[in-house]
Amino acid sequence: MLHREGPVPLYKQVADLVRDQIARGELKAGDPLPSEATFEKTYEIARTTARRVARDLRAQGLVYTIQGEGSYVGSLGTPRSPRKVPIYQKIAAEVIERIQRGEIPPNKPIPGEKAMMRQYGVAKVTARQAVAHLRELGWVFTVPYRGTYVTDREKWPINPGS
Repeated sequence: MLHREGPVPLYKQVADLVRDQIARGELKAGDPLPSEATFEKTYEIARTTARRVARDLRAQGLVYTIQGEGSYVGSLGTPRSPRKVPIYQKIAAEVIERIQRGEIPPNKPIPGEKAMMRQYGVAKVTARQAVAHLRELGWVFTVPYRGTYVTDREKWPINPGS
């Protein structure tokens, strides 16, 4: 679908595809733009190329970005479509399920940021949000420069996943 050897840069080609999705109504005002990681996987492009896609779409006035949350179709101030559950919470819920099933026992490390980024196709900030959420809920604790580990069973939250 992309012409990798042609004169049009890859980021422009992907931005054109997204612009077409917006024009056809597949992506509506307020919808989240696919993540850089999704662009990387879908179009087999580098992260820097994926980053330029969002930058190009912003320059065209088709999307806006909220730091730490992502890019959305429309102009700044366009109401965002409600998301069912933020992706970082979905990731945290899956890790909690693995802990409860005994796949990740107490005092053993949970998957690191890079592993989460690869497995879920998310940015580093999203992986960090998932870990922070797990920590806030009391499922894990972090040892600086060592990693994040499952909390002792007796310290697990009473309402799992809440």
